[in-house]
Amino acid sequence: MSGPTVLIMAAGEGTRMHSSVPKVLHPVCGRPMIAWPAIAARDAGAERVCVIVSPERDLGSALPDGTETVVQPNPDGTGGAVRAALDIVRDSETVVVLNGDHPLVSAAVIEELVSAHRDAGAAATVMSVERDDAESLGRIVRDASGDFERIVETKHPEGVPAEVLAIREVNTNQFAFEAAALADALDRLGNDNVAGEYYLGDVLPLIRESRGRVIAHRTDDLTVNFGVNNRAELAIANAIARRRILERHMLAGVTVADPEATWIDADVEIEPDAVIEPGTTLRGRTRVGRASVVGPHTTLIDSALGAEVQVPHSYLVQCDVADRCQVGPFAYLRPGATLREGAKAGTFVEVKNSEIGEGAKVPHLSYVGDAEVGAGSNLGAGTITANYDGFRKHRTKIGRDTRIGVDTTLVAPVNVGDAAYTGAGSVVTEDVPPGALGITRPKQENVEGYAEKKAREAKEESKD
Repeated sequence: MSGPTVLIMAAGEGTRMHSSVPKVLHPVCGRPMIAWPAIAARDAGAERVCVIVSPERDLGSALPDGTETVVQPNPDGTGGAVRAALDIVRDSETVVVLNGDHPLVSAAVIEELVSAHRDAGAAATVMSVERDDAESLGRIVRDASGDFERIVETKHPEGVPAEVLAIREVNTNQFAFEAAALADALDRLGNDNVAGEYYLGDVLPLIRESRGRVIAHRTDDLTVNFGVNNRAELAIANAIARRRILERHMLAGVTVADPEATWIDADVEIEPDAVIEPGTTLRGRTRVGRASVVGPHTTLIDSALGAEVQVPHSYLVQCDVADRCQVGPFAYLRPGATLREGAKAGTFVEVKNSEIGEGAKVPHLSYVGDAEVGAGSNLGAGTITANYDGFRKHRTKIGRDTRIGVDTTLVAPVNVGDAAYTGAGSVVTEDVPPGALGITRPKQENVEGYAEKKAREAKEESKD
């Protein structure tokens, strides 16, 4: 049997977010909200995933590859959203409908819903949960035998019988349908209500009128019914998703020293035996290799670490760090920084758009920008590559096994050859040949009696 078609409703205005950004584009653990149900649907075996959008919202860039979109031309309710995808419904066998602002729905729950729907031979299945705080959610009313009877809306509880309000099983507004039954019901769906909208829940009695079986499948996962409508709820969704992400990594062999003080985005990959110390944030598509130790208080953004790397108290953005490298503490690796195997970018070192060769070391207090540092070289404290002339960036090339003296400034473009040296305090503006010493230090002069002279001048000034 083929996988279901999944329709994700995402055409709402989201006005309660008070944002110029569409609600479903707000990130949850580094991933756009709308991408969460789309990825869950794919992981659950969906054959097609289609997001229903409004004409004013372009969500394409936030969706996983292969996700289709359909425009809901008018904001005419959840039934109107699915009606906009009627051609897709008619071309399907089983249709699952999800909410784009419910990022916590999991692949396991979607699989559970589809299995329950198909096992029962149902024409329609509504997913429900049992909540102590049912509030204004639609109640699932069952008959004496426990089968689904109807949904009673309680947004306006006046006139709703007390026994219905006492029900704790509520509608999640997520469904599975036999496609032909859904298409037939959508053709007959009306909007005779105060809002003049088409409600997807109203297809259920229409399906029953056509002798289709309608069931309610109750899931134990309360988060499927957690929708994000404002920034406070967005923070809650982030917290729940973050705990799930951390648990997944820990169960896969990653040590997270303090989960409460660790933030890991959804698309981060970490190999077993890695250790994530407190205060660490891993964002974007960061990858951490086996047995690496990250943190404490380190941020990695879209960066790749090899195996057995150590990165305490540092900030890395869009860079590549190979096996057995050392970074920090207090290092800043900017986009384009590459550290080859066993290299070091140490304390208060900044590297940008540069390659630090295998086993090369930049131990401390240095800036390396737009440069190539050969294998085995060592850059003394205070090494600076002066890469910008006020108009353009220029590159510095440092050879293999080269020794750069402390407080050396390399004014690009300049090359320092293999096994060459520079003298401490030099400003190097011309190439240094392989094996040579480049030194631009001026001759030292000592002025005798200088301190005594300064003290005498200061005393005389104090008398004035």
